[in-house]
Amino acid sequence: MQTNINVLTQPFVDALITQAKTLNLGVSKHTTGATIVDAGIVAKGSLEAGRRIAEICMAGMGQVEVNPSSNAQVQAFGADYVVTSRSLKPVLACLGSQYAGWALQHEKFFSLASGPARVLAQREELFKELAISETADKTCLVLETDKIPPLEVIEKVARDTNVNAENLTFILTPTTSIAGTTQIVARVLEVALHKLHTLHFPLSDVVSGFGTAPIPPVSTDFIAAMGRSNDAILFGGHVQLNVRGSDRAAKELAEQLPSSASKDYGKPFAEVFRSYNMDFYQIDPMLFSPAKVTVTAIETGNGFTAGAIDEALLKLSFSH
Repeated sequence: MQTNINVLTQPFVDALITQAKTLNLGVSKHTTGATIVDAGIVAKGSLEAGRRIAEICMAGMGQVEVNPSSNAQVQAFGADYVVTSRSLKPVLACLGSQYAGWALQHEKFFSLASGPARVLAQREELFKELAISETADKTCLVLETDKIPPLEVIEKVARDTNVNAENLTFILTPTTSIAGTTQIVARVLEVALHKLHTLHFPLSDVVSGFGTAPIPPVSTDFIAAMGRSNDAILFGGHVQLNVRGSDRAAKELAEQLPSSASKDYGKPFAEVFRSYNMDFYQIDPMLFSPAKVTVTAIETGNGFTAGAIDEALLKLSFSH
């Protein structure tokens, strides 16, 4: 029987709302009846809020931890904590829910949406390949935005998911907030899964995954904040994947996955972004992956590691 990821996620959403005050979150009702959770626009948010929102993004099928960093060099330039994401169902948790694959837009509002509502809406080609669909009475989306979605966007989500607006929850996480930065860096495993999919590695051969990356100092400047949160993964992320298949396939995957395999590797992400005139889609898609990857072929137990943590580029990114 297929797991209903919306049903699985709802207790995590309910707990977030119940403990909103403790987590420095704001909760309000939109005129449509939808619940709006402010994780960094007016409300201050928190590290723990970001951790919990990351678990919501993973639809309750992943565990996210935040711990003090043990890397003195990384700590020296403001990364006092590391985030760790793990899952025994990484394809469903990361690609089926956590991936920000649903673009929501109306006039000046634009945001990429993550979360279990994506599987209800089926607005992405990815779900044909994942072969998952479901229905639910309640659902939620996590938006990387500093604006409350307009009426038209909420009505669109209600239509596309076939869920009444009063049963929708929108969790808003600006990149320039601590919760926003944390939940972005917690995508370190998802970024690896997305690149693995781009490389056409069989998703059915992915058994489990584990990823870790430093949480950078938060910037109030959007470009700097976006750059640091990406660089935390590109230069400081380490992902370990357990896969079925041959040693050769595991070795080839390990060699192709790290961010250093990209032609755009070598400069902080903010610089790369500006060099393409702020056009995100002009950047080499092979760049979006962890700095270091270990792939283990479970039938043989042999592991293959490629890439490396680049502390010099982390320092360059986090100090600007």
